[in-house]
Amino acid sequence: MSLFPYAHATHPQWPMAAALVLAQLRAQMTLPGYATAPCLALLYITDHYAPHAQDILEHLSGELPLVTDWSGTVGIGIASNNVEYFDEPALAVMLLELPSHQYRVFSGIAPLGLGFEAHTALVHADGDTPDLAELIDEMARRTDSGYLFGGLSSSRTQSVQFAVAADGNLSGHGAASGVFTGGLSGVAFGEGVDLVSRVTQGCKPVSPTHVVTEAAHNVVVALDGEPALDVMLRDLGVSLERPQEALEVVRATLVGLVQPREGVAHDAAMVRQTGNFGSDVTVRHIIGLDPGRRGIAVADQVQEGAQLAFCQRHMQAAKADLMRICAEVREELEPQEQTLEVATALQQSEAEAAPHPARRIAGALYVSCSGRGGPHFGGPSAEMHIVRRALGDVPLVGFFAGGEIGHRHVFGYTGVLTVFTTAA
Repeated sequence: MSLFPYAHATHPQWPMAAALVLAQLRAQMTLPGYATAPCLALLYITDHYAPHAQDILEHLSGELPLVTDWSGTVGIGIASNNVEYFDEPALAVMLLELPSHQYRVFSGIAPLGLGFEAHTALVHADGDTPDLAELIDEMARRTDSGYLFGGLSSSRTQSVQFAVAADGNLSGHGAASGVFTGGLSGVAFGEGVDLVSRVTQGCKPVSPTHVVTEAAHNVVVALDGEPALDVMLRDLGVSLERPQEALEVVRATLVGLVQPREGVAHDAAMVRQTGNFGSDVTVRHIIGLDPGRRGIAVADQVQEGAQLAFCQRHMQAAKADLMRICAEVREELEPQEQTLEVATALQQSEAEAAPHPARRIAGALYVSCSGRGGPHFGGPSAEMHIVRRALGDVPLVGFFAGGEIGHRHVFGYTGVLTVFTTAA
């Protein structure tokens, strides 16, 4: 698999930004190691360009005739290698060269047909879609691995998605524009497209794992047979006898949940040996206390039998967890026995290193929460700087979402990093 050409630009006028992006893409396609005949494009725009989404798609697809399939969406911010664009008009594109039989673009008018066996899928979704969690779970069940990655559109204007499928649309939708609102769209990948994906929760568990033994809707009444409020206060080391101190600690605390699923055994290690949550854990806010029942109200429906751990979210934990997932990805890709070319490429400093096939990363997609980004990590573009330092110089695009999709869940305040790998 060749390196994926990618480009990004900002300009008050979208035609100028598009021209800059096209110039970068064409230049990269002439370089050794880069794809020369890409067929699939990922397109992300900030919400400043949302009213022009149709014009942007038509212009780019007209200028890139080899690209037959398009997917993407809008974000309050977008990202590329080492840079974040927030509160400014910008767009980013990555071109993928994949076997045509190994992927399918899907949408409401071009659903994933029975003739394609999906192994994983990139999903873009509208957060206002009814029964969204159920639709995402159903989509995960339609893949062999059960693993999805992606995010929810985020916009202060129009929430749009891009989906152009070369194999056509449902009958009666032949004039579809490729720009949609509502529902789900994305790209399903076959088993022949190698991916490595990780979720960073950006929080640190501060308690052992408990089992929910009594719950009512979103109120956790009992943990391990004890009143949930008493367990939480004990775990956090606070007392209601000093209410102000207790309130400050509780406000900074969230819960990590793993809901029971019929026929699926839980991994007993909800908190991994690294001290971090796994990708099955969803983190939710504590929204209230129930003194009468000695319960805790959380921002999700909770079932009896669920696993729960208290956690806290802060900049240091977010940085450490982001660096951890990047290190896990690199460790999985780097061969134990390295050729001289591979060793040389991996040992170059990040300032000198350019994207190189020996790194085994053809391209990467990063979806982060719109509440994260540089400011949460200490400065402009700081989150992407961390990814660059930890992962290396690789083709990368992404967006800042209204919710992040990883495995079969919709997360909040997380990052989902997915890399497309080249042959060893």
